[in-house]
Amino acid sequence: MGFLRRLLGGEAGPQSSDQPVGTSPASDWTDEDERAHELELARFEQDRTTDLMRRQQRYSDRAWTPPPQGGSKRAGEDDGAGEQE
Repeated sequence: MGFLRRLLGGEAGPQSSDQPVGTSPASDWTDEDERAHELELARFEQDRTTDLMRRQQRYSDRAWTPPPQGGSKRAGEDDGAGEQE
């Protein structure tokens, strides 16, 4: 747990008693720090993905899908298979 706390920016030691369990520590980030962090994440994402992946994500709403074929009946099912006397 200490590793995760240090990784996420929390204290390495036990939690202080003035803070309820389950709440994050007080953040002293400014808007400028937040913007810099978002820019760093965007650059990391751009370095991580390929050009093809970015184009696929950009144009995914325009992707063509073939029209559905056939009906709800499955292959190999007969109409009268369930009716036996």
